[in-house]
Amino acid sequence: MLTRRTFALSLPITLAALSSRAQDTSDADPEAPTGDAAGSQPSGSATSLSEILERGGRLPPLKAVIVSRDGEQLAERGYHGYQPTDSTNIKSASKSIVSAMVGIAIDKKLLEGVDQPIAPLLKADLPENPDPRLARITIGQLLSMQSGLGPSYGRMIASRNWVRFTLADEFVEDPGGAMVYSTASTHLLSAILTKVGGKPTLQLAEDWFEPVDGFRIGSWSRDRQGVHIGGNQMAMTTRSLHAFGELYRRGGRTADGVQVVPEAWVKTSWDQRTTSRYSGDGYGYCWFLKEIGGEDVRFAWGYGGQMLYIVPRLALTVTMTSESDSPSAANGYRDRLHALLADIIAVVRSA
Repeated sequence: MLTRRTFALSLPITLAALSSRAQDTSDADPEAPTGDAAGSQPSGSATSLSEILERGGRLPPLKAVIVSRDGEQLAERGYHGYQPTDSTNIKSASKSIVSAMVGIAIDKKLLEGVDQPIAPLLKADLPENPDPRLARITIGQLLSMQSGLGPSYGRMIASRNWVRFTLADEFVEDPGGAMVYSTASTHLLSAILTKVGGKPTLQLAEDWFEPVDGFRIGSWSRDRQGVHIGGNQMAMTTRSLHAFGELYRRGGRTADGVQVVPEAWVKTSWDQRTTSRYSGDGYGYCWFLKEIGGEDVRFAWGYGGQMLYIVPRLALTVTMTSESDSPSAANGYRDRLHALLADIIAVVRSA
């Protein structure tokens, strides 16, 4: 029997297992609104970073927290038998990594840009009589969840060919319209990256992020056609996810000054393009945008509470990983993580 500590190491997960658990591991944003506006406000009860992180132990799903400011690590702590070096399923936080890879692909001239239509890139998987709106979907609309396509995660992974199923599914909105959060959008991006890059998405990630010290994807599940799941089922350690956050915090550069992700892409990723209908948070290119603790925060969010927070004004990066088998929005856990960040912000700002 797998223990709590070794469960995350069981990736890659089989497609059958994914299908059977689809309702429990659906996309992060539509979990449910909580309406808890106070959740992201600082409690004011903690006076030191150590005290704040000690309080984190009261959250049973929490596995690890890392805090760094301007490249200096301020704290690192594991909870409930986990360590920051243990692998975990970062779920939809991986969407931000896919976004970074799209930015790199554009910089390498493998893609034309965010306004490039996706239909010619996925021509072999288009339905026989495609909806005319498919021709209007762009790379940028997949990144901002404004493609209009929105099959549920469960329906998609139950299909024989996820890319073809998504392209043949009914539109929920017109392209460029309201945000429709769906892993199908980032899975199409993974398929596109595989095609234009000539390698599986995981291998591209290994090649492109090789200069980033501490960054490593442990494993990444694939669909039946061998395409790595764009935006889900990616195994990383808390430290690895934090290394990615630090890369973005530095404008896409490594600590040694190597430009891995174009600085302009980091900035455009954080421009608000739409708004979540569930949380009210802004959304850029696979990054959520929200004011927490009086600061503008950009964050990646995965099911269960896989959080990568970047607070640009404070040069602050905070990574939190959690158990990945239960929701984080519907039960208020996400708001408690936001509150934990708000307290961290208050202490760092006062220092």
